[in-house]
Amino acid sequence: MATSESVTGSEYIAHHLHHLASSQQHGLFDPSVIHLDTLFFSLLTAALILVGLWLVARRVTSGVPGRLQAFVEMLVELVDEQAKALVSGDRRYAAPLALTVFCWVTLMNAIDLIPVDALPRVAGAIGIAKLRPLPTADLNAPLGMAVGVLVLSLYYGIRMKGLFGFLKELFVAPFGRAHLSWNPFTWIGALLLAVANFGLNIIEYVSKTFSMGMRLYGNMYAGELLFFLIALLGGSVTAIGIALHLFTGSVWAIFHVLIVLLQAFIFMMLTLVYIGQAQESHAAH
Repeated sequence: MATSESVTGSEYIAHHLHHLASSQQHGLFDPSVIHLDTLFFSLLTAALILVGLWLVARRVTSGVPGRLQAFVEMLVELVDEQAKALVSGDRRYAAPLALTVFCWVTLMNAIDLIPVDALPRVAGAIGIAKLRPLPTADLNAPLGMAVGVLVLSLYYGIRMKGLFGFLKELFVAPFGRAHLSWNPFTWIGALLLAVANFGLNIIEYVSKTFSMGMRLYGNMYAGELLFFLIALLGGSVTAIGIALHLFTGSVWAIFHVLIVLLQAFIFMMLTLVYIGQAQESHAAH
């Protein structure tokens, strides 16, 4: 909740939206600035997921599984079924990648369920004035992960089709290619088709990457703002304000659990879809 009556609601929210950054940002886009809190919590959650899955894998038993092992096995089966449906090519790396992505994004999103003032107060106690712990509410993290999925899809596309086949598809799909002859107009048509195909493919790659990152960012940013607004209700000294704070906070937290899981699932599904599409051939013959 708001810590001081002298702080207005807008000042409270603005303070919580500031990152622990390496330097002062100048302009809307400044690549020299690093959001240290986003980087720290992203790497921390990634390490927790990798170590957790590794520990479960080490303790796997062939007999009656424990609750944690049973849960992980159920999750693995769910992801593997989705991978079989969406990836027709090599799934040896796609399915483990999807499982890691789902667990990682879920844990990052779940940071939003921690009371909004808890971690900033801990940071303030050790001399850190600003801290924004939710990585997926920082556009840099979702877009960075989306770019990572793009790079992986390009890698799988080149691996399955070969470099020449991949480059060829960029210029002959989706409109196909013109049949060349001695007529110079066929060469002009072929060139125009190649340019159109290449342009549409580039637009598709960029739009898919951008929409993938923005979808996760937009949902988590909106949820974070709602938690800030609910926290402001707790700053009221009236019984109605405190009651509204407790009621709305509890309801939104329960509903937000679904958003946390749903956004992680959507990000995982899009990862599988894009990798599966990259391995398919769309070139016209």
